[in-house]
Amino acid sequence: MKDEEVISFFKEKYPSIQDWILEAKISNYPLEDYLFNKNLIPAEEFLDFKAKIYNLPIKKFTLDEKIPPEVLKLIPEATARNFRILPLEFKNKILYLGVVDPDISDFQSRVIAPLKHNLKADIQLFLISVKDFYLHLEDYYDFEMEVKKHILNFRSSSGKKIEVEKPFVFQEVVGVQEAPIIQLFELLLRKAVALNASDIHLEPLSDKARVRFRLYGDLKTMLYLPRDIHLPLVNRVKILTNLRLDETRITQDGRFRAIVQGREIDFRVGILPTINGEKVAIRILDPLIGLKKITELGLSDFHYEIMRANLKKPYGMILVTGPTGSGKTTTLYALIQEINKENINIISLEDPVEYKIQGINQSQVRPEISYTFARGLREILRQDPDVILVGEIRDEETAELAIHAALTGHLVFSTLHTNTAAGAIPRLLDMGVKAYFIPSTVNLVIAQRLVRLLCPNCLEEKDCSEELRLEAEKVLQEAPENYKNLTIKCFNSKGCEKCHHRGFIGRTAIFEMFEITKEIAKVILEHKGEPEILEVLKKQNFITLRLDGIIKASKGLVSLEEVFKSA
Repeated sequence: MKDEEVISFFKEKYPSIQDWILEAKISNYPLEDYLFNKNLIPAEEFLDFKAKIYNLPIKKFTLDEKIPPEVLKLIPEATARNFRILPLEFKNKILYLGVVDPDISDFQSRVIAPLKHNLKADIQLFLISVKDFYLHLEDYYDFEMEVKKHILNFRSSSGKKIEVEKPFVFQEVVGVQEAPIIQLFELLLRKAVALNASDIHLEPLSDKARVRFRLYGDLKTMLYLPRDIHLPLVNRVKILTNLRLDETRITQDGRFRAIVQGREIDFRVGILPTINGEKVAIRILDPLIGLKKITELGLSDFHYEIMRANLKKPYGMILVTGPTGSGKTTTLYALIQEINKENINIISLEDPVEYKIQGINQSQVRPEISYTFARGLREILRQDPDVILVGEIRDEETAELAIHAALTGHLVFSTLHTNTAAGAIPRLLDMGVKAYFIPSTVNLVIAQRLVRLLCPNCLEEKDCSEELRLEAEKVLQEAPENYKNLTIKCFNSKGCEKCHHRGFIGRTAIFEMFEITKEIAKVILEHKGEPEILEVLKKQNFITLRLDGIIKASKGLVSLEEVFKSA
């Protein structure tokens, strides 16, 4: 495809496309890979563009669709990887072939002709996205068989008897740089990324080691490993993160980056000494999962309109609240991306920087050298910012500086640890913020929780328990007038192939949010608490977390049980 064709097609929606093409060339990356790696244009969107250019049909894989093993055998994995092709189906002497880039040099002579000759078949081409190519390249591997193979190779290369399980811990720091351990760890990373896991846990037990992935909020045991494999795996992690191999008595933390499934992914590592050895927790900072647009957050229409209106304001503060793990950072990043434009100077101060966003100046605080949120915020104000993101307001000094920034013509985004949106106001007052500053600086307060999405493929309506129905009716009694008569429905997903028999396919958020009205400002100036603020909000069509959850549960998006468990 020609650069001119790409620019012509995307320039209206993505004004920076010309710069991205230049950056891809400088980085020596294929354009589609660069856009995918940097999360600039969705892979599916670029696939639709390719279909118009090449006039070929496209193949979009359904959730958890797998290529059959007997089809994969038709093309060796090395060939598939080299030419970026995948066999999709073989029937009636026709091989249906998925291809990322039909423009590859001598594609007909190097790929199509040999396949026709070897298989004595015709070839039907389908375009596939680079995302699906890397995802389904994993179909060549049987996870359990690959794990066993690497363990056997490790035992063989380290001189251990394969058939004997040793009852004691393997103490020597050996095998760290051996291929089997490296390959085993890479396999775990690939599997975790393919399953959209958020964390990997490598845990030493008394007689074995356990590997667990956090999938959609819940930990799931993926496999058990022989006890002597754990230490080399831990040491592999330490080498990648430049941590001390000989230190096993204290906690250590670090970070590393790896190319997994065609894109750069950051991994944040924490190592904790336990009575059985060192436990490793690895947070997967996958931009395709963690970086979302505001349309992908799960906002209801009424909340979406409130959020959009406040993003257009030139100054003031938007606060996102909720407990740890409620998705606050994801929401902040979505808001920032929405206003990220060339003519706006956006600077963030984070601890840590979780995802790198092109066009934003991101800075990480380092309390160990006195580079705190407060100190960093003072420096940021000397950098001519238009928009400031402060990862978290933790103390009085940071709160005062953030309020000052919002007062002096900056749009400020930050988070607070409170359970409700209304609780953010008393929290600011407790930090020493003057009551009269809050109405003139805080534009919007958001609270949120994460709940699991029910699998639509095996979704079924069920009877609500009496306890759940009574709880929901209690919420509806205090709801805005147009929701008081909402029909309460309960749904369940029993589990199927598409959701790996879990019943869930991901997570979404439930929200509550409010703007500072004259009535709210009056309550704040009177130093009233959360109950009084909530009473005023109820008279202003306020949608609580639970009500937003009930609305989504009645549409079959989430389960009512999970809503009441989360909010």
